[in-house]
This record gives sequence, C-alpha cells and structure tokens, in this order.
Amino acid sequence: MRSGLVGFVVLLLLASRAVAAAEALDLQLVLAADVSRSVDGDEFRLQREGYAAALKDPRVLSAIGGGTARAIAVCFIEWSGDGEQQVVVDWTVIRDGEGAAVVADRILAAPRSFVGHTSISGAINFSVKHFETAGTPAARRVIDVSGDGTNNSGGPVEEARDLAVAAGYTVNGLAIINLNPNFGYAAHVQPPGGLPKYYRDHVIGGAGAFVLKIDDFHSFAEAMTQKLITEIAGIAPDPSREFAAR
Repeated sequence: MRSGLVGFVVLLLLASRAVAAAEALDLQLVLAADVSRSVDGDEFRLQREGYAAALKDPRVLSAIGGGTARAIAVCFIEWSGDGEQQVVVDWTVIRDGEGAAVVADRILAAPRSFVGHTSISGAINFSVKHFETAGTPAARRVIDVSGDGTNNSGGPVEEARDLAVAAGYTVNGLAIINLNPNFGYAAHVQPPGGLPKYYRDHVIGGAGAFVLKIDDFHSFAEAMTQKLITEIAGIAPDPSREFAAR
C-alpha cells in the first residue's frame, strides 16, 4: 500500500513538472510599432507585412525552438502621440508555426490605430504597464520599439527608458531611416547625428540592449527577422548588420 502511494506521489510530481515546463516562457516580447503621421500608407503596409513575415520566418521559429522552454509570448502594440497606444494583438504564446501564423494574421487584419505625433516615451510607459497582464513569467522581458523619428510628444523618452530599465526590462530599437520625408518632417526623422544615434542615446537600455538601423521600410521584414532572432536567442548582436550595442 505504501509503495503504491509513493508511486502515485512520484507521478503527481512528474506531472506537475511537465505542466510547469509547458507553461514556462523564454521571453515576453512587446512589439511596439510607430504609426505616427510620418509613416505614410505604403510604409505602414510594408511595416505590417514585415512584422507578419518575420514572425513566421523559419529562422525565427528555429530560434524559439532552441530556447529552454521553447516558447515565447508576444504582444503587438501600435503607438503614436501621447495617450495614443493600442493593443492590436494581445499576449499570445508562440511555440511553433501555427502560433506564429495566428499572431501574423491578426496583425495583418487589424485597421491602422493612429496617425498622430510621435511619443516614444508613451509607448515605453504603456508597454511596461501592459506587462502586468502577461501572466506566465519569463526569463527575459523585452520592449522592441520601431520608429522613423524622434520623440516629439509626451514626457522625456530618457525618463521612460530609465524607469523601464530600473524595473528589469530591456528596451531595444529599430531605427528606420526616412530619406524622403514629407514636408516639415526632415528635422524629426533626420536628427543631428542620425536616427540610430538618437535611439542609442535616448531610447534603448537594459541588459544587452541594441538598436538596428535599416535604410527604408522595404528592408523591414529582413531587419525584423534578424532582430527577433537576436532577441529570442539572447545573443550578442552581429555588428556586420549595423547593430549598435548600448
């Protein structure tokens, strides 16, 4: 009788460990996409398609499968001016191509959220707050900010970044170079020293933080693919791809 009880307890322990392993995550990732007015309709489409393609890319899925838990949770947010942040796809666990396709399809199907100013600080603050709804904890928590301009709305971006870093988050950046801005946006999208420098100095922070520069929205899918692989695997960025660590 006692041996049977011991065996039953062992089975319960093994089952509980299996459940815990199934629920564990290697990464919680907020994808925060700039949809301010400097992003025109064609650029918006390329950005949306780029996110969707990157999430389904076999290289990204391989990176997920190479993790300890073999699973990540992703949330897709669009942002513009101060107070303009929208959860387009809420927290979804991705373990394989099927899960990635669910997120990608929802990204492509949703209407554009905003066309306003650019509050990177608002995007970071909103992302930090939204992590409270993520549920299952993860070994790493990353806010992935993509944008084509400087912070021109809301509070100081450095303050938002520093608060996020102090809370244990990493903020990475994808600086999209806009060589043909609409009238009146040149100073916004082409700050002194360039947008990648602006992101390095003011936006990114935390353990292993980096910014990736891309030349235009046509390169978005491949750049986001490389960025996701780096974030999911938790590896040092490849300097040959114009990563710049901070």
